[in-house]
Amino acid sequence: MTVPPPSRPRTRKAVIPAAGLGTRFLPATKAMPKEMLPVVDRPAIEYVVSEARRAGLADVLMITGRNKRALEDHFDRHPALEAALERKGDATRLSQIRESDLVGDIHYVRQGEALGLGHAVNCARRHVGEEPFAVLLGDDIIGDGEALLERMIDVQQRLGGSVIALMEVPEEAVSAYGVAAVEAVPGEGDDVVRVTGLVEKPAREDAPSTLAIIGRYVLAPQVFDVLDETPPGRGGEIQLTDALQRLATEEGEGRGVHAVVFDGRRYDTGDKLGYLQAVIEFGTRHEDLGADLRAWLREFTAGL
Repeated sequence: MTVPPPSRPRTRKAVIPAAGLGTRFLPATKAMPKEMLPVVDRPAIEYVVSEARRAGLADVLMITGRNKRALEDHFDRHPALEAALERKGDATRLSQIRESDLVGDIHYVRQGEALGLGHAVNCARRHVGEEPFAVLLGDDIIGDGEALLERMIDVQQRLGGSVIALMEVPEEAVSAYGVAAVEAVPGEGDDVVRVTGLVEKPAREDAPSTLAIIGRYVLAPQVFDVLDETPPGRGGEIQLTDALQRLATEEGEGRGVHAVVFDGRRYDTGDKLGYLQAVIEFGTRHEDLGADLRAWLREFTAGL
């Protein structure tokens, strides 16, 4: 008689680390959080929170730091502004600013020191408790209509352990990412693999593959105990990749790491070029601006 696999809880909570200083965008981010930089007419962080909502994660915890008050203000009600728009009869803009009120519960906790992504994730321990949770990096935007996070949540519930998102990158880019060694998983689709090793920002010749970690994770709560024991790694920071490397090589409840290999649209808005590409691509698809922007781009690029 075949014994069915144990029932596992489904991921319900999202953690969004947003405590970084945004030094790559100075001086623009001297007084404004990098997560609030606009992608057309919405701040980058709103795309990430909306993605969590679409995946059914209504409970969102943001890990913030100094000078991040604008994040809290953005996801708060603004009665005076709403009243002004109502008096003007501006239903379109009123609906737009109220969208940020429809994401469910948003909570905030401060990361006192910038000690790395692993440390930021560990700050969520009390809020998360003993259940799997998603981590969405605030400067990674996944294209609308992509079901990456939903797919990762399903894989984690079925296979247990933790699940990361991987994406193929050029060989010359591997030193900017955590890179995975993987093997096939019998019975799973081509996009699901088992992670056998992880290296944080390896030299090109030391990279085990060209499959790079992008900013989506679904983690078992056992990651917190491992993070507690993870010493500072590359850059003197507590690296989440180091903790996942250990989980990938251990057996037992909450151990093991799988990955979903993603080939859809992803925008790295923490990089200047990636940010500009996101603005242009989202702009060309914008309902009001798209047609005019596409026409201007054709004219502009013809003269280059």
